[in-house]
Amino acid sequence: MIPIAPHITAYLTERLPLEQAVSDNTCASYAYAFKLLFEYASDRLKVPPSALCLEQLDAPLVTGFLHHLETERGNGPNSRNVRLAAIKSFMRFLEYRVPTALEQIRRILAIPAKKAGTRLVRHLTVEEIKVLLNAPEPTRRDGIRDRAMLYLCFAGGLRVSELVGLRIDQLTLQGQASVLVHGKGRKERCLPLWKETTGALRAWLAVRGTVLVPELFLNARGRPMTRSGFEYILDKHVRAAAERCPSLAKKRVSPHVLRHTCALTVLQATNDLRKVSLWLGHSSMQTTEMYTRADPSVKLEALESIVAPKLRSGRFKATDELIASLQAHSFMRSKKTTE
Repeated sequence: MIPIAPHITAYLTERLPLEQAVSDNTCASYAYAFKLLFEYASDRLKVPPSALCLEQLDAPLVTGFLHHLETERGNGPNSRNVRLAAIKSFMRFLEYRVPTALEQIRRILAIPAKKAGTRLVRHLTVEEIKVLLNAPEPTRRDGIRDRAMLYLCFAGGLRVSELVGLRIDQLTLQGQASVLVHGKGRKERCLPLWKETTGALRAWLAVRGTVLVPELFLNARGRPMTRSGFEYILDKHVRAAAERCPSLAKKRVSPHVLRHTCALTVLQATNDLRKVSLWLGHSSMQTTEMYTRADPSVKLEALESIVAPKLRSGRFKATDELIASLQAHSFMRSKKTTE
């Protein structure tokens, strides 16, 4: 029997961060997937998680785990597929370390991903984003900070991890203002800033103070802003903005909704999907294509560029005797009325 603990440790501490150079968020997501898997296996096999062996993690157990995620934990197909991707990545890592388990590994790698439904991306209208950006109080220190965060998150189309991880040395406000973003998969992109965004950032830097942390945005205790901290701030201002724009109360506004709103704004302004992809830092154009389904202007261009086929004109003639008699009766009644 082959203990699995040494292999999962090597995978999470060496393979992912050092050899594949994946982001900290990906490492954390994969570690959580294995936490769920080992808890499930421990409960089913009645052994401690640290005592699990590779031979016990076969295809039927993994399939049962995926079913458990959907039925007992209430996860959707996307979450299920993310957990499966982590398991398959680990199994490909084991192919070279434990060649005697190739048959077992191949059976797990053959487990198919579940097809997920495609929904339109959620985004805000021009009026909604305008009201939201004006929700923070600009006469308070926290309001100045919140306005800068919201404006930069929207204008840059930033992921929440990119926003809270942004450092002061990544910001350039002299000349052509820009921000250097360290994105998903350790990819960098440099984004120019609107003068409104630059003004909001200058106002925040003026009141930020000399705090000995490199991160740009800080919480009330002077520590770097966290994901949950920004989500709380966003939710607070969405509720405040909903008083002036009631349609916001019907929407679930997450940080990623601001990113989607930025993407659609760029697409409507440029009509160029490649520029949207570059702006957001997507590694594949297929990811960016989802915005064409949400943007009605793309469909209107297609509609206007097509010449609709002509239909033959004509008048309906009643052939049924009952319909004909009713039609004649209606005509005689209208004639007497006019006389």
